[in-house]
Amino acid sequence: MTVGMGPDYPLSHDLTHGALLACAMTLSTPSLPTTHLLYLHGFRSSPQSTKARQVAALMAQQFPHITWWCPQLPPSPKAAAALIAQGTANWPAQSMAVIGSSLGGFYATWLAAYKGCKAVLLNPAIDPARDLAKYIGEHTAWHDPAERFYFAPEFVDELRTLEVGPLPHPERVWALIAKGDEVLDWREMTARYPGSQQVVLEGGDHAISDFAQHLPQLLEFLDLQPAP
Repeated sequence: MTVGMGPDYPLSHDLTHGALLACAMTLSTPSLPTTHLLYLHGFRSSPQSTKARQVAALMAQQFPHITWWCPQLPPSPKAAAALIAQGTANWPAQSMAVIGSSLGGFYATWLAAYKGCKAVLLNPAIDPARDLAKYIGEHTAWHDPAERFYFAPEFVDELRTLEVGPLPHPERVWALIAKGDEVLDWREMTARYPGSQQVVLEGGDHAISDFAQHLPQLLEFLDLQPAP
């Protein structure tokens, strides 16, 4: 089945900040407690990542009434965006949220720009088209070395089409950034999200190995409510 992006999910790097505001103009009211939560993993990662499994376990144990989705993203950014768009098309923008790690943080930024939803960004990739250009070729999946995929040259251009300008609702973003990230530059991350809530860790690493201890802050930001 062919997945159409629809008017709420434009794929164009030509959009201006004004266009982003127009996309989100119907979402100017305050966000509501989270009822739908999406988790987007990073490059070579999967729903089996430590952070994804920690959040999944928390949702299952404490918030089973919340709609939870953590898909395996395809290597093609265009296909990944289409999957995300299709899967969240009927989600309520004002009560949905997305968590994105690394490349997933880049996708989460794109989604937040056009849905106006809350976003939690974990060491988010800022310019993946630049950073991943040197990784064109065959790779193994991080959590299953037997699984191989090809990162094609055209995927770099697909990443560029997902780039967005300043977010229309920076106050709906909570970013967890580690100065010790060995993959991405923490200074780029903090500069990318002015007006957002940022927790900048001294030290740390790209995987945010102490992620579990930051879950209470994340939950507070998401405003997850117990079952009625």
